[in-house]
Amino acid sequence: MTYFWLALAALVVAFLAVILIRTLRFRPKAAAPATASEAVVDEQKAIDDLAAMIRCKTVSYYEDERIDKAEFAKFRALLKTLYPTVFERCTYEEIGPSGVLFSLKGKSAEKPAVFMSHYDVVPVNEEQWSKPAFDGIVEDGVLWGRGTLDTKGTLLGTMEAAEQLLKGGFVPENDMYFAFAGDEEVAGKSQPIIVETLRARGVTPAIVVDEGGAVVEGIFPGVSEPCALVGIAEKGLMDAQFVIEGAGGHASAPPPHTGIGRLSRAVTRIEGKPFPRVLTKPVAEMFDTLGRRSSFVYRMIFANLWCFLPVLDGICKKSGGELNAMMRTTCAFTMAEGSKASNVLPPRARMVANLRVISGSTCEETLSALKGRLDDDGIQASIIHGTDPSKISETTGYGWEKLTAAIAETWPDTLISPYLMFAASDSRHYCAISDDVYRFSAMALSKEDRAGIHGNDERIATDKIVKTVQFYLRLMRSL
Repeated sequence: MTYFWLALAALVVAFLAVILIRTLRFRPKAAAPATASEAVVDEQKAIDDLAAMIRCKTVSYYEDERIDKAEFAKFRALLKTLYPTVFERCTYEEIGPSGVLFSLKGKSAEKPAVFMSHYDVVPVNEEQWSKPAFDGIVEDGVLWGRGTLDTKGTLLGTMEAAEQLLKGGFVPENDMYFAFAGDEEVAGKSQPIIVETLRARGVTPAIVVDEGGAVVEGIFPGVSEPCALVGIAEKGLMDAQFVIEGAGGHASAPPPHTGIGRLSRAVTRIEGKPFPRVLTKPVAEMFDTLGRRSSFVYRMIFANLWCFLPVLDGICKKSGGELNAMMRTTCAFTMAEGSKASNVLPPRARMVANLRVISGSTCEETLSALKGRLDDDGIQASIIHGTDPSKISETTGYGWEKLTAAIAETWPDTLISPYLMFAASDSRHYCAISDDVYRFSAMALSKEDRAGIHGNDERIATDKIVKTVQFYLRLMRSL
């Protein structure tokens, strides 16, 4: 017995030594300091131009008859007024329902770049805004309005940078394309048609930049520095419905379990059995990059995921939120339908769930897993609509290096990390023609700022507008 306890103690000591040594060696990787190139911006012009864009009420609706197409035409006409040199030097096309494509010839067509954005916005409830949503008001160093962050701000950055460079006689080393859609918020066809147009012309982008992550703080355990998060992949998006039919009747003599009750039990079973964790490439690289900058306890966890991953997974499942969403397919029940009268059992009851599908899986596989959790043959589960996860982009090579260099120049004290994006964007369509699709909204956004995206009081500080233009200036010059 003495030898047993001695051996056990030795194993424990060896285990702790391995944990400690791996933690101490898990330090930030060496990186060359960035030297910021000059990027002078006409601040007042940028602010005024974005305010003018905000005054175009380019609100998207799924119902085509509700869309004020005159406002979209007004926006496209505004671009020609604001950026005459871009129109002079580029080929301009309107493609699909609301797509806009500028093509700029460079010295070579070998490594073309695509700068994306969308100019449609989601609806607003004006009564809940502190300032009018479409007046483009600038007050106390802040520009108010729907679209300032999502995503007329990045569209402005692209166009301001291009106009300024082209006025100075700039000729890019490689071809550039500026691709904007007016129906992204309703999963429209404009960008897919633009992608097919580029494919037909033999264009294989060496870098695609669209909305996505931003420069943020307080988003990773144990890291105090600001982090520039670059989405290198998107989760899939799926809406599923669960339906029970033929369970109607008078509520005065109900069955032991009504249709709504059975659906509720199914919801409880689904929520009680989360999807299994998957450590995808974007998340593994994020853990490796930012984990090295964490405080000691968190660094110990991320340095030893071979040991602590189940513990981290347990924390994620209990807490939910963004870290949990990075680790698995998520399922959120968002809609329920039953009877139209309180004393009538519904002949048809339905619940709808919104799922974000983890990389490596598909919508059909996810639906099959959901059906396995139901344990009720009377519930019919089906996909309303869905999009599989995007392809995962590279974090080495030309596109990644150019992008991260421009970020480092513009936000020099920021950590740069890949991450997995939960939201869906038009950039996923470009994965069909490029291995280097990056999702980065070139802004430093606080938690309060981010709450305005699709929410009330969307706005941007005017100094952040300048930073956005500087980023695009530096990136374009480098390509």
